[in-house]
Amino acid sequence: MVDAHTLRTADGTLYYELRGKGPVLVLTGAPMGAEEFAPLADLLARDHTVLTHDPRGISRSPLDDPEQDSTPELRADDLIALLNALNADSADVLGSSGGAVTSLALAERYPDRVGTVVAHEPPLLGLLPDAVAQHAATESVIETYLQKGVFAAWAAFMANAGFPVEESDDGVPGEEPTEQMLADSGRFYLHELRGTTRHMPDTDALSAGPVRTVPGLGAESATLLTARTTRALADRLGTEPVVFPGGHGGFADAPEEFAEVLRKVLAGGTPVRGVRSPGGSRVPGGGRV
Repeated sequence: MVDAHTLRTADGTLYYELRGKGPVLVLTGAPMGAEEFAPLADLLARDHTVLTHDPRGISRSPLDDPEQDSTPELRADDLIALLNALNADSADVLGSSGGAVTSLALAERYPDRVGTVVAHEPPLLGLLPDAVAQHAATESVIETYLQKGVFAAWAAFMANAGFPVEESDDGVPGEEPTEQMLADSGRFYLHELRGTTRHMPDTDALSAGPVRTVPGLGAESATLLTARTTRALADRLGTEPVVFPGGHGGFADAPEEFAEVLRKVLAGGTPVRGVRSPGGSRVPGGGRV
């Protein structure tokens, strides 16, 4: 059973969903919303109260000012607002992609409200030795969006990130996008991508703090830019990434296997390595990055 809610905040409205009973577990993405996490949330709701949501400015979470940028810090504040609405003192968090960056910001800003953070493939470009070049590539992708539109931008983004770009006969990547998908893509490029990829976590504070921080890496993500950033984060934290099934979107492509590994991580044990599974990563017009 899924309970859908909205929460009014100081600068907009957050849409969120609740499933199950038990310790609170937050599944968060950016720009991925609640829908992308639904299969995994259904499985984890057997023994958790699972909270999923649409991040600020995306889909069913409109902002009063549509031109406001989405930063990891603001998204972390949103998660605390949602926990407060639940009267939850603390929660474990799985963040994927931009949501992994959100989860790290949450652990830094509110260490007393988080138990374990699993940061699955955070695109922390500033941790890379070629960070300057990677930031320039991000700016080029944003400029491509401004000059050539959403489809050219997604092709450039996916190529730089290391994903194979699949095109239909008419040159449009993925399934035919809805008006909402196009709006979410525009918001991603203009108001989210730069702030997310330029975020620099304080890894010394995370290592010394009370939050258990676990980098997560997809078993099929070896060629991706986020494999490099995840390993760089793990190196800074003095640990090894936990390997999850699938690739960058493994939480949606192989939810049962992903849930099994995640449960082992949250229990504090040594997880098994994620098994390989079919699947890729979609984009809005497909919906997932």
